[in-house]
Amino acid sequence: MMNSDLLPGLLVLDSHVDIPWPDGPSPFEDGPRCVDLPKLRAGRVGAVCFAAYVPQGPRDDAGHALARARAEGMLAAISAMAPANGSGGVLALSADDIEAAHAAGRVAIVPAIENGYALGRDVEALDAFFRRGVRYVTLTHNGHNELADAAIPRKDLNDSETEFGGLSDFGRACIARMNELGILVDVSHAAKSTMMQAAAVSRAPVVATHSCVRALCDHPRNLDDEQLFALRDSGGLVQITIVSGFLKPKARASELSVADIVDHVAYAVQKIGIDHVGIGTDFDGGGGVKGFMNASQTPHLTQEFLRRGFDEDAVRKIWGGNFLRVMREAEGVRKQLLF
Repeated sequence: MMNSDLLPGLLVLDSHVDIPWPDGPSPFEDGPRCVDLPKLRAGRVGAVCFAAYVPQGPRDDAGHALARARAEGMLAAISAMAPANGSGGVLALSADDIEAAHAAGRVAIVPAIENGYALGRDVEALDAFFRRGVRYVTLTHNGHNELADAAIPRKDLNDSETEFGGLSDFGRACIARMNELGILVDVSHAAKSTMMQAAAVSRAPVVATHSCVRALCDHPRNLDDEQLFALRDSGGLVQITIVSGFLKPKARASELSVADIVDHVAYAVQKIGIDHVGIGTDFDGGGGVKGFMNASQTPHLTQEFLRRGFDEDAVRKIWGGNFLRVMREAEGVRKQLLF
């Protein structure tokens, strides 16, 4: 059963998907990727934030240069999913662009960067990435960088448990520039101190594009209730992810189902309200549960929402409406600050 059969016109937006790198199967063919254009169409997924993921490396000039080059190469590959001949998706640089693509029956492609390490020590890199279409930046990954402390330090890089006590001065400057550009601040992977400070200093709503709730799974990558409240108070979102180890301790994908995803969604909705929760699968980056292992199976999760008593308005908000609202608020802050 397709999403269009369940809720006509439903806009499904997945806020976090990785891409294979440096080489991988074509996004235009139905292959081994969890997310490619045929699977997106089969699952009636209308928009995807594809992340240029940069693993944490040495914090020196050479490491930063390599990270920047990797991010630029990955962003080029993401943009290539929306070729000018119309055979693929549509590069979407605003909430309006996403809605227009959906109305036209096209998949909206939204570029993002996972790990502020790609910025090195250069705040002006944000401007260059914005011009390439980037609409959110995940502040950290696994390991501290120049912006902030991460939830999981990299011992092999001699990261201490904490370095800045949250955000660095550079990290604060980057958030200020992200607000000016309309780039969303993503606090997935960030230390709690980083996340709380980011929510406090950002002029625009803050999002966790692929995280779960700590009350149901005690993992350092997940968000506790205080963090959920901070996201809500910023006007932002927690986008529940479907990585098995974040849904249930030490679980494997085959041991979980869409019901486990909805458990986390339901908890977050009960704590912070329906306007502050969504979905970011982390497909092709470790996400997947039994019955929802790729984008073509998206209707299974929609069915579970409806089975669990979420009404049509709630499902539309979770699947895309909330993320579009946050994008529009960030776009509004940009206009206030720059014009």
